[in-house]
Amino acid sequence: MASVGRARPLWAYWRTEQRTLLQGLVALALSTLAGFVAGLTLAHLTGRLERLPGLIVLIPAAVGMRGTIFGAIGARLGSATAAGLFEPTLARHGVLYRNVHVAILTTFSSSLWLAILAKVASAAFGHASISIWGLVTISVVGGALGSVAILGITVGLAVLSFRRAWDLDSVSTPMVTALGDVVTLPTLFLASLLLESPAVNAVAAWLCLGTAVSATVGSYTTSVPGARRIVLEMTPVILLTPILDVMAGGLLRGHEPQLFAVPALLMIVPPFVSQAGALGGIFASRVASKLHLGLIAPRARPEIAALLDASLVVVSGLAVFTLIGAVALALAGLTHLGHPGARAMIGGTMLAGAMTLPLVLAVGYGVAILASRSGLDPDNAGVPIITSVMDLGGVAAFLVAMTIMGVTGG
Repeated sequence: MASVGRARPLWAYWRTEQRTLLQGLVALALSTLAGFVAGLTLAHLTGRLERLPGLIVLIPAAVGMRGTIFGAIGARLGSATAAGLFEPTLARHGVLYRNVHVAILTTFSSSLWLAILAKVASAAFGHASISIWGLVTISVVGGALGSVAILGITVGLAVLSFRRAWDLDSVSTPMVTALGDVVTLPTLFLASLLLESPAVNAVAAWLCLGTAVSATVGSYTTSVPGARRIVLEMTPVILLTPILDVMAGGLLRGHEPQLFAVPALLMIVPPFVSQAGALGGIFASRVASKLHLGLIAPRARPEIAALLDASLVVVSGLAVFTLIGAVALALAGLTHLGHPGARAMIGGTMLAGAMTLPLVLAVGYGVAILASRSGLDPDNAGVPIITSVMDLGGVAAFLVAMTIMGVTGG
């Protein structure tokens, strides 16, 4: 009876939040399906990865950076909407213009940093890689092309959410992270074609270097109101979180033989890690919005409102991870990709999801609270950090789960 009594407030909360829960589930389902586009791309381009050693180390970092930049934009716009400060205009003084400006500058500056990290990480892991100039070309050109599309989608989603009264915190992060996978992977491979000609690559690399350096300088000297503060607060995030993504790439590089032998596993990685990050981003964004509105206090022990939001994430997560395993099995059969069977594909994905959910909740809440206590905007840290942590944690959990299932080695 006591358990029934405790369940009633939870059920009542889910009923009051059923519109938000439905919006989040729809967004997660759509973004999961979109993430499989990236997964199929990765699974069918193993030959390209073998010809360009080091590229698989760059991929998680480049994809993760799109989530870092545009996930943070979605979180900031979600908080601005909740506070009644958002206006669907690109006026220079407005919230929307400020975030677009920051996105353009940080896209170029971060892409150069990712190329350097990928080269250093490959050397640290003792793996061969293409030249630093090749990595610069792929990272900057591929990142810029991908960001154009994602920026347009992020802005359009914010305006549409504003006009239709959607919960942007629940919609933006899953869509942005998944679309980041879908768009960034093809643009990275497209940019890699520039390496076919050494002369073209040399010119492209120097142009990319100049553009990235100019954007870095412009980030810290911008006169756009409020933009410099965002850049300053996001600088540690942009510098440090890609290290986790590169480590995730290193894990994948270390398991290349097993993954290339069973390419259906590679197909699961993009949607799995993006949805793990999306779930954490949803939670972090909702906590950040409640902190901005004063509905919860920045306490180490979560208040009831935060715990109820966590329950929404758990329910959504169980549904999404089951969906990922089932869809992966179906697509593997349709596209004739080698796979280890239903038990490993569905059961292994659900096991990996169960392993990641506690980390999703702990990091999502902890980052938002620590940022708020430090006087920082939790929207600038929550989504970027949680998505990067889950890139590494998601890959690690997935590989561990597949090892338990007897598919991959330790």
